[in-house]
Amino acid sequence: MAETHVLFVEDDDVIREATQLALERDGFRVTAMPDGLSGLDAFRAQRPDIALLDVMLPGMDGVSLCRRIRDESTVPVIMLSARADSIDVVLGLEAGADDYVTKPFDGSVLMARIRAVLRRFGHAGGLGAGERGDETADGGGLLAFGDLEVDTEGMEVRKGGAPVALTPTEMRLLLEFSSAPGTVLSRDKLLERVWDYGWGGDTRVVDVHVQRLRAKIGQDRIETVRGFGYKLKS
Repeated sequence: MAETHVLFVEDDDVIREATQLALERDGFRVTAMPDGLSGLDAFRAQRPDIALLDVMLPGMDGVSLCRRIRDESTVPVIMLSARADSIDVVLGLEAGADDYVTKPFDGSVLMARIRAVLRRFGHAGGLGAGERGDETADGGGLLAFGDLEVDTEGMEVRKGGAPVALTPTEMRLLLEFSSAPGTVLSRDKLLERVWDYGWGGDTRVVDVHVQRLRAKIGQDRIETVRGFGYKLKS
C-alpha cells in the first residue's frame, strides 16, 4: 500500500522539522513547506492525501490557503493554531477545514486526528440496506427529504435535481442525519460518529460544519433544537 502523503505547511523551523520527523517515523510521506505560497504550489504539483496547515503563515495565511485548496479539492485539511482562540478555529473551519489541533500539541494527538480524518475520508458512508429514510420504491439506497435526495450507495446528493458538492466530512454528517430523520442528534454523538472522537471534542467543529451543510442543502432542512442538538426535517 502506498504511503499516505502529507503536505505540512509551518513557518517555525523547529516545529516543522520535528513534526516532519515524527510523521515520517509513523509511516507518512511528508512534504514540508515554510509559507503559504510555497504550500499552495506544492499542493498543486503533488496533490497530497491530507494537508496540515498552520494558521499564521507568511505570504498567505493558513485560512486563505485552506480556501484555495478547498476551491480545487476535497482533500482533508487540518488546521494548526497556536491558541484555542475561537476566531482562529471558526475561521479555519468556515474556510473548509475538517478539523483543527491547538499548538503546542502532543504528537500522539496529532497522529490520532490525522488517522481519524483519513478513516472517514476512506469511507464516507455508514448506512446499510434497509436503514431509515424514505427509500425509492425499488428498495435502493436513495433517500428523499422534500427536494433533497441522498444516494447512500453512490454517495451523491441532489437538491431540486441538481447535484450538490459536499466534502466527505459534510457527506458523513448528512448521512448521520439522513439515517434518523426527525431524531435529535446531540453534538457529542455527532462528534463520535462523524469525527471519530471517542474522547470528546470541541463542539464548534459540529456547529460550523452544520452551517456549511445548511448553506448547501437549504437553511431550513436541518433544525437546531436548543440545548440538545440538531435534527433533519423529514
